[in-house]
Amino acid sequence: MKETIEKALAFGKEIVWPYTDTHLAIAKDAEVLVEIFRLRSRIYTQMGYQKEFPDPVPGYNFDDFDIRSAIFYTHKNGTVTGTCRIVFDAEGGLPIDKNYSLDYLRGTNRRLAELSRFIVDSEVGGLSPEFKLLIKGMYGIIAHNDIDLAVTVIAKEHFRLYEKVGGFQSEALLSTYGTLMRPYIIATWDTSAVSPFFRRAFLYRKSA
Repeated sequence: MKETIEKALAFGKEIVWPYTDTHLAIAKDAEVLVEIFRLRSRIYTQMGYQKEFPDPVPGYNFDDFDIRSAIFYTHKNGTVTGTCRIVFDAEGGLPIDKNYSLDYLRGTNRRLAELSRFIVDSEVGGLSPEFKLLIKGMYGIIAHNDIDLAVTVIAKEHFRLYEKVGGFQSEALLSTYGTLMRPYIIATWDTSAVSPFFRRAFLYRKSA
């Protein structure tokens, strides 16, 4: 875990982070990453995701993709309340490639990244200020770090919520995803096509 933390922090230092929000930040120290890994483990255990996304160390959820990810989080009163990472594409692919090949998108010469480990503490709830802040964090990293297209996996029943953001497009509907026995949508996000609703409700500015 120590090596993963060191490499993840080094990668994060190269990320352009455009925000100064009080409750939204990019991970810059080991203590925060440890808390993020603990939150991932706790929530994924509650959701029954441990078989698909196992803890390499009991109580701490991380993997090799963290070392080339922008890891960011929401916090309140010194506690991490939500987190997400954006994995940058490289040799070895992205997490989704394990279950769904993205090579047809790579063939368009667009720079890809994956929205991954999107977690909001169950105590604060999924449709919360934390949710909105994490989506805002995704947008900022994509827009300022030479990413052309983001990909992600979304539970089918939640996809309509993301459609309201604008720019989300369904690429495939899978009846299962790995060991997760429920329908999931493989989606892409073109941040140049976000909606006026997203700009008002998430970025807090009017569309042009």
